Amino acid sequence: MAPNEYPITLTTFPRLGAKGIFTDPYYPPAGDNLRSQFVPDEVANPHIRFPTLAANIRARRGRKVEINVPIYRDENTPWPFTDPTVDYDLHRYPEDDDVRKGAVKKNSIYMDAMVFGMGSCCLQITFQAKNITEGRTLYDQLSPLGPVMLALTAATPLYKGFIADSDVRWNQISASVDDRTSEELGEKPLMKDRWRIAKSRYASNSTYISKDPRLRGEYLDPNLTIDRDIKQKLLDGGMDDLLATHFAHLFIRDPLVIFSEDLRELDLEKTDHFENLQSTNWQHMRFKPPPHDEATGWRVEFRPMEIQITDFENAAFAVFIVLITRVILTFDLNFYIPITKVTENMETAHARDAVLTQKFYFRKNPFSSRPPRTFTGGSSGTSTPGQGFSRPPSPFGPVENEYELMTIDEIINGQQKVGDEAGFPGLIPLVENYLNSMNVDVETRCKLAIYLNLIRKRASGELWTGAKWIRNFVREHPEYKKDSVVSDGICFDLIKAVEKITEGGGWDEGLGKQMFGQIAETLGE
Repeated sequence: MAPNEYPITLTTFPRLGAKGIFTDPYYPPAGDNLRSQFVPDEVANPHIRFPTLAANIRARRGRKVEINVPIYRDENTPWPFTDPTVDYDLHRYPEDDDVRKGAVKKNSIYMDAMVFGMGSCCLQITFQAKNITEGRTLYDQLSPLGPVMLALTAATPLYKGFIADSDVRWNQISASVDDRTSEELGEKPLMKDRWRIAKSRYASNSTYISKDPRLRGEYLDPNLTIDRDIKQKLLDGGMDDLLATHFAHLFIRDPLVIFSEDLRELDLEKTDHFENLQSTNWQHMRFKPPPHDEATGWRVEFRPMEIQITDFENAAFAVFIVLITRVILTFDLNFYIPITKVTENMETAHARDAVLTQKFYFRKNPFSSRPPRTFTGGSSGTSTPGQGFSRPPSPFGPVENEYELMTIDEIINGQQKVGDEAGFPGLIPLVENYLNSMNVDVETRCKLAIYLNLIRKRASGELWTGAKWIRNFVREHPEYKKDSVVSDGICFDLIKAVEKITEGGGWDEGLGKQMFGQIAETLGE
């Protein structure tokens, strides 16, 4: 890399699309693919798939995508806030009329191109399952954890040179690739299109797929949109109802990009057409069947987490999710809640500092309705060694009794026992019980303890999320005018601070200590 270049892991560049220069070399906002008034086509990957995706989403939708992120209201923020970067007099393309037809929402940061969402970076983990049954189990049991991990890894408080009143990227990506027409959105009566579609093609899961007897019908979405013809073909071909429903829901979407050579002849030895639709349904979990021509097994992808500033944090969260999969399979855990509550949780995760200010629907008793196992106590302080987590299985009563609103601290670190009522044991104590049952060498166990300590303290609020760190860096900068604006100077200093922290310096200085605290000293030892 050039001497003035440095690789960093931020979810977004804070001033992408802002007035002024944010690329080197500079290109003016223009281009036939994005047709954005904020960013040039040159910011997109030049591979034909990406500009074609952007153009086809815009063409199918019949207008540009509309991304409106709530603005953070500070002391001097104009209120009501109208995005001052929007040019209402622009007449370069027909789509420029969008801003004159209500695309810009009050008190919001407005963005108009796929790059503002799909230009984000995240931390996605793909797991290899030993067979289709294990893959379907992991898909279901990890789904309710998605919103929790999204909030816990929050790292996206800045957009287009403004401070947002949200902390994560998810809805912005969802809006950036939303190709639904006005009819599919419910804005017009159905005339040409086949159905209303409740979510963007980038959204939270809407299905469970495991043939687990603990999967109750009440957990499924009663208003799920599916292509019934496709479902029937899948059933006729031998697929079971749950999996057929899952794919029939994914296949309500049109393909966004088709390469001409794939239309000349249908090659049944390939899965290209399937992958075309599968890979453009961007949900927070993805169930990945093996490609037809490769010795690849069944895989499950966990997609919601935000990328973190340091390799240390990214490793911690990656390892934590891997350990959670081992805990789920080893202890036969049950995290089922209604899938509609998972959707609600994904919205909750967007709130500013959601990790401390919000509660999430979560299952109270994760232990199986099969004969329960007995677990030895963890070492996190939420249970006493020898106390154990043995609890009776969940009874089949009203579904509403199976879950409750919990803080992320309670979900990660466990609830305190109230009288005879045992609270949720906590994900970290469950992981520690799993590690206690394994023959883990001392060095590895020490490293895992450091990772788990970060996550434990992040959940309790003792350590800040990346979003809170970034937000406070901006607000405490001497150039900040308490008007929600991130200037060039603030952005430059922020990126330099991120570079310093990435290099392992400044962890015990100022805001860096609020993100890592004593952990830096532990790593040094």
